[in-house]
Amino acid sequence: MTRYDFGAPFTFGVATAAYQIEGAAAEGGRGPSIWDTFSHTPGRTLGGDTGDVACDHYHRFASDIALMAELGVNAYRMSISWPRVQPEGTGRLNPEGIAFYRRVLTMLREHGIRPVVTLYHWDLPQPLQDAGGWTVRETAAAFARYAAAMAREFGDLAVDWTTLNEPWCTAFLGHCSGVHAPGVTDPATSLLVAHHLNLAHGMAIARIRGELGSRARCSVALNLHVTRPADPDDPADVAAAERIGTLGNDVFLAPMLEGRLPDALVAATSALTDWSFVTDGDLAVIHQPLDLLGVNYYSSNVVRRRRATDPRNSGGHGDTGVSPWPGCDDITFLDPAGPLTAMGWNIDPDALTELLVGLGRRFPGLPLMITENGAAFPDGADAEGRVEDVERIGYLEQHLAAVGRARQSGTDVRGYFLWSLLDNFEWSWGYTRRFGIVHVDYRTLRRTPKASFAWYRDVIGSRVLTID
Repeated sequence: MTRYDFGAPFTFGVATAAYQIEGAAAEGGRGPSIWDTFSHTPGRTLGGDTGDVACDHYHRFASDIALMAELGVNAYRMSISWPRVQPEGTGRLNPEGIAFYRRVLTMLREHGIRPVVTLYHWDLPQPLQDAGGWTVRETAAAFARYAAAMAREFGDLAVDWTTLNEPWCTAFLGHCSGVHAPGVTDPATSLLVAHHLNLAHGMAIARIRGELGSRARCSVALNLHVTRPADPDDPADVAAAERIGTLGNDVFLAPMLEGRLPDALVAATSALTDWSFVTDGDLAVIHQPLDLLGVNYYSSNVVRRRRATDPRNSGGHGDTGVSPWPGCDDITFLDPAGPLTAMGWNIDPDALTELLVGLGRRFPGLPLMITENGAAFPDGADAEGRVEDVERIGYLEQHLAAVGRARQSGTDVRGYFLWSLLDNFEWSWGYTRRFGIVHVDYRTLRRTPKASFAWYRDVIGSRVLTID
């Protein structure tokens, strides 16, 4: 029996995202986002699902916060819908949107739950997209102005600010493979977008700290990839894994945390771009001190140098016929070995320990936070209305133990945010994939805590995880 202790300074939380849960897409002065446009375009989402209603959190936030209080979490990672507070993406703020988030933040505080605010979880205001979106530098500047405005409006209620959630998905799923909004399939454009996201991150942190000073705790949440070679003794497979690491991780880690553009990244993508859009001073702007690094982790991958008979595989990120990995067409992602989650992703908690320990060694002194971890399974209520999601409990138990092992090795991991509180709109998968520890009946919107909810509540209450 192994025991992992998570003492009082450790944060236990849950996470959600605005477009996935809020609904009320045309209420309260909210403008359209790229995900409204994308999901309303035929063929873009499974079943034509949209976030128009989602979980109706906009109207039900009080009861959802009551669920969080019952769960006993210390913190709630939420995102602000940019088009709800600033419909044009620049200029005037929407008073109704500002009032909504003040109510949410105030109620969280009243329940003793610390809000951790993510400023961008993929819902770019459509007017900014119409002006070029993340392909133009002006969008980075607009994001920085928006970040400053949010710090002014909510700095009395929130001190934890995350600039971007998973910019890899925005750049490469949104602009290379096109499985995410805005649905662009242009590998060269995706690299330009990645740079502008880096720039937006750095500019936003400077503006937040300009508004709030040392009171602000600033971070970014990256979905970092653990990629292993199919044959560790084959130099070609090892090089393939290293290149995926560069395109999956260092494209953001190196500029944000080291102030450099990796030579390996430039070399891997030289057939697509010369990176001349990185201008003098950009890397200094991007390289802002962070108070912690957010890590989103779900699964790992195995790759090899492509063989003539290999089928195409995106690494578990959907399929449009265009890979989300620019400059990696000569690399094959192997089909994952089971057991798998409903997303078709493998279950590899050891990779999470490996990732955290590696980050701790590479960036000593930088605290880490698990900002997303969870699993989708085909949950359904039994005849008594109970949801006995034992597979999810197993997944969460294994991955929290992985965090415990990293901490025991000396890695500074400060907390764990479970994805997600609620079943919700799972992007291009619509409502067919359930990640929540609270079941949502999408017909009635009734919430039913699953068995995993009770399991997580017990772990939070004891701050101990014991594995047989």
